[in-house]
Amino acid sequence: MRFVFPLNRSLLSSSSSSTNGTTSISSIAPFISFHFSPFLSISLFPSLSLLMAPPPPPAPSQQHPHEETTNLSHKSKVTIVGSGNWGSVAAKLVASNTFNLDSFHDEVRMWVFEETLPSGEKLTDVINRTNENVKYLPGVKLGKNVIADPDLDNAVKDANMLVFVTPHQFMDAICKRLVGNIQGDVEAISLIKGMEVKREGPSMISSLISEKLGINCSVLMGANIANEIAVENFSEATIGYRENKEIAEKWVQLFSTPYFIVTPVQDVEGVELCGTLKNVVALAAGFVDGLEMGNNTKAAIMRIGLREMRAFSKLLFSSVKDSTFFESCGVADLITTCLGGRNRKVADAFAKSGGKRSFDELEAEMLQGQKLQGVLTAKDVYEVLSHRGWLELFPLFATVHEICIGHLPPSAIVEYSDRKCKETLVEGSAEF
Repeated sequence: MRFVFPLNRSLLSSSSSSTNGTTSISSIAPFISFHFSPFLSISLFPSLSLLMAPPPPPAPSQQHPHEETTNLSHKSKVTIVGSGNWGSVAAKLVASNTFNLDSFHDEVRMWVFEETLPSGEKLTDVINRTNENVKYLPGVKLGKNVIADPDLDNAVKDANMLVFVTPHQFMDAICKRLVGNIQGDVEAISLIKGMEVKREGPSMISSLISEKLGINCSVLMGANIANEIAVENFSEATIGYRENKEIAEKWVQLFSTPYFIVTPVQDVEGVELCGTLKNVVALAAGFVDGLEMGNNTKAAIMRIGLREMRAFSKLLFSSVKDSTFFESCGVADLITTCLGGRNRKVADAFAKSGGKRSFDELEAEMLQGQKLQGVLTAKDVYEVLSHRGWLELFPLFATVHEICIGHLPPSAIVEYSDRKCKETLVEGSAEF
């Protein structure tokens, strides 16, 4: 197959005449297959020397002392809601910036679901004493301005920038607890990869936060394996925002470091769905690895997965932009997760066992308390596909879920013969 990409990045975005937020099968059919050109030459990165250049020194302050005191009330205060592996890394990134930027309060609160460690100490006490999350991010200093707090209400008190980074299955309960405790002009950002399925349809976590708490919520997704960012290896991420570019730039300022480059994109649903759906494809990649099928097979599965990610996203939300799939949150995150993420790792072990060991068992054994998002997301996606009559249009997504629940063996991940006709129909027919 040939891949044809427009050389102008602005041409990669698309619009739709749909007015109800969804796209018909007939309008999406021509977009489901990708066509690439070997003649493409696009610089995906600005010059690293420019990205990493230090900011110019601040101009000398001309303020009077009382003016400086007044400006303290305008400083943004940040709370991290979550303290797992990725949450702890997020706290490290944010704390390094709040400490150095005058527009933020130095202190960063991090809400911790309290646990008792084998030593008998409380996790929050150890984090505050050692400046290290010894359970979920051992060996990495978070910053002396990070304060672990087991009281959710107290952690968010007075904060006007909330960073949500917990397993997605806990978010409904967290939002319910926070209702009435979020006051004033508060902005949120979700680093959570997953979605909630309701009777009326799927709901993204950013939408759940906005609806429950009455606040605007952006998203941050990308090719971000937390342990690699924790040791300051170069990485990228994408911030999806709705309308306010100034808010997006403030989030960029809060997260960006010389080793973590953040780009804003006006496409919340596209960015968030990329981060959500890639975990399902990573399970498929793990099955391939566990069965030792080789790199050719894995590459094919990743390509098919990317096509289904794009098609599913555009069916759900007509606003999703094609260009979003070429940001860090899209193809880059897919590659990273399929090569080294926890979903790939556990799916590999599942396939090696012939599907005889459950994902719950493997999660408990292999992830030291971290949660596996892909299996739950595969179930949620399957429910959406089943309810809307789309199962035959997404054979990879459907097969991953059926393998996870034991209805099919792991080897079924490459058995497409019985669906081949319908898959071809979706790729090429505008009259479906």
